[in-house]
Amino acid sequence: MKKNIATKCAVFPMPVLMIASYNDDNSVNVMNAAWGTMVDSDIIALNLSETHKTVKNIKKRKAFTVSIADSPHVLEADYFGIYSGNQIQDKLSAAKMTATRSALVDAPIIDQFPICMECEFIEFQNSQYGIGVIGKIVNTCAEESVLKNGNVDISQLNAIAYDPFTHGYYKIAERVGTAFRDGKKLKQ
Repeated sequence: MKKNIATKCAVFPMPVLMIASYNDDNSVNVMNAAWGTMVDSDIIALNLSETHKTVKNIKKRKAFTVSIADSPHVLEADYFGIYSGNQIQDKLSAAKMTATRSALVDAPIIDQFPICMECEFIEFQNSQYGIGVIGKIVNTCAEESVLKNGNVDISQLNAIAYDPFTHGYYKIAERVGTAFRDGKKLKQ
């Protein structure tokens, strides 16, 4: 029997996304965002408010990158979520990480995270139920170590997910089925 619980934030797993942009002085700003999703095959939505330094940067530069955090960098990922770019100018250096300028958009690619989506800013939705930052993914790059036959191998990615129930991070690695195939076994 199910029991009512206090939380309303019960969607799990939530991705641990590292949103990167350039500050006015060209230093790198990175934030941790769990509230993000795909809207279409090349459109990403990030539920971020305009108070974030990252959103201000994205609106100015018209670009950003989204990396998927991995378990070897859970401390850095959490650091990027704890501290605001409004208070710490160069969080990337403080975390002892590096970035490379994207050749396609005016945003940094964080070198230590194994996969990154390079995005053009489309719009900011700020209505009561607006999503926030909407972007078009113009390229996805990944370390060779996480690729298998040209595709990302989730078991090698060591991606982490955020648990809103206990504020924990969990590694996602084990494949348990095949989408669009396994369910066909139930058809009579």
